[in-house]
Amino acid sequence: MFKAFNIKEINLTKYLFFTGKGGVGKTSTACAVALNLADEGKRIMLVSTDPASNLQDVFNTELNNKGIQIKEVPRLTVANFEPEAAAAEYRESVIGPYRGKLPQSVIDNMEEQLSGSCTVEIAAFNEFSGMITDEKVFNEYDHIIFDTAPTGHTLRMLQLPSAWSNFISESTHGASCLGQLAGLEDKKEMYKNAVDTLADKNKTTLILVTRPEDSPLKEAERASNELQEIGVKNQILVINGVLQNHDDELSTAIYEKQQKALQNMPAKFKNIETFEIPLRPYNITGLENVRALLKENNIKISQDSLNTAHIPKLKNVIEDLYNSNKKVIFTMGKGGVGKTTIASAIALGLAKKGKKVHLTTTDPAAHLKFVLDESCGISLSNIDEKQELEKYRQEVLAKARENNMSDEDIEYIEEDLRSPCTQEIAVFRAFAEIVKKSENEIVVIDTAPTGHTLLLLDSTESYNKEISRSEGDIPESVIKLLPRLRNEKETEVVIVTLAETTPVYEAMRLQKDLERAKIHSKWWIINSSLYATNTTNEVLKAKASNEIQWINKVDEISNGNFAIIEWKAENVRGKNLNNLI
Repeated sequence: MFKAFNIKEINLTKYLFFTGKGGVGKTSTACAVALNLADEGKRIMLVSTDPASNLQDVFNTELNNKGIQIKEVPRLTVANFEPEAAAAEYRESVIGPYRGKLPQSVIDNMEEQLSGSCTVEIAAFNEFSGMITDEKVFNEYDHIIFDTAPTGHTLRMLQLPSAWSNFISESTHGASCLGQLAGLEDKKEMYKNAVDTLADKNKTTLILVTRPEDSPLKEAERASNELQEIGVKNQILVINGVLQNHDDELSTAIYEKQQKALQNMPAKFKNIETFEIPLRPYNITGLENVRALLKENNIKISQDSLNTAHIPKLKNVIEDLYNSNKKVIFTMGKGGVGKTTIASAIALGLAKKGKKVHLTTTDPAAHLKFVLDESCGISLSNIDEKQELEKYRQEVLAKARENNMSDEDIEYIEEDLRSPCTQEIAVFRAFAEIVKKSENEIVVIDTAPTGHTLLLLDSTESYNKEISRSEGDIPESVIKLLPRLRNEKETEVVIVTLAETTPVYEAMRLQKDLERAKIHSKWWIINSSLYATNTTNEVLKAKASNEIQWINKVDEISNGNFAIIEWKAENVRGKNLNNLI
């Protein structure tokens, strides 16, 4: 459908930024481009700023943030930044001067403001801004390749004058994602130069990596629009994982589903040069497989074996939730792993056991996709994320204006309200109201807030008692719900993932977030598993065998409390949910 991704046919600029939804293959693609360019005699620097980076595994080499030359590829230097460590350093540089001078509740709030993913991204941007503006690096390498580009939200935030003002060292609207940037004041000029370089089409190309599926394509569209807004317009699209041959029922179903997603892809991509990479059956680790990604299938069946003889099904998870009499059940996971479907199946399964169940979802088309029968005990509510965010936004801005804040400060708050954490808080407030109304039934909630968001709300509650000028009020329903979520007799978070590198690593980070917030999680669910099917297709069979190491990893992390759901051809909605149980 599209041209093969061939680096010889692309006008490559000095800086190449790869971006895309977690798990779409941006690290693999960045590594393959770097290695193939080095093989052609180019001097290449490859840098990862991804907190879940697996570059060390890809190249079988211990890496650092300065750059290590790959022994077998002398022209390739690889650096692995540690944004989590950089964020911790940045956090302490900002908060340190206030320790012992401000109440502990204020310090706790500041620390949590600076513990979110946006702050980690700022710290990462701090690291690679140094590299973008480093003349020595510019002169030493033909191409500098970055795995994971900054989001448009982060770049806009850095461009706002109020991001560097003192008012942020107090409070913007109570529950802020980025918190203060005053600790990076001395980097302001470097950031400006870095953003200018990003927007220079003669120097920088943004490579949007996606998969031939609806959710990643929509995410790529969002990233493209956000970055175009701040001037990063030199973009190309790479669709990774396109199945080319189908010869059994499963492969035909996957092929048809992918082709449908590509035919219905966002219209804006018609104006962006687009390439595709075939679905490869192997994990992109080791030089042989990295080289092969852009060239050949290199089919090999993994010799790994499962560490357990017995794998529970979703019905076993439902049985356990029923027997333990859980009242509030969240499904949690990154976008695209199927948490809405799993939440719906759990709700249906509990209803069939005679429980009265209320299912809450943020799926905008939920009312069309579920076949509900009151006799089976399910009621459904739909939360409109955009509507909830706008309501929260208006509330916060109204209070900010009451305090006569400057236009610059208002602009900062408006940008902060676009952050992922703020969106979670807005939606969570709506969830809290529903749980409050549903004392006499089980509430199953699709899209759980992260541990960071819960801690942010919690620390802000304490903070509000100390600082009267806070701009954001936490509703009583949220305040009451936080302790309830920490009660493992009542609440369960079910973590949903795929048997692939990035989704598993991201789910592990989510679990650590929950542990920090003292919220219990017992069950993991591996969704859309090829291993659980009986495919005879050569590529899919090899790919299925490579899931084993990740199934074993989840087995280890969850202490055996995990279930596997096989890949389904049809959209699992309504009565079809019974097929998962």
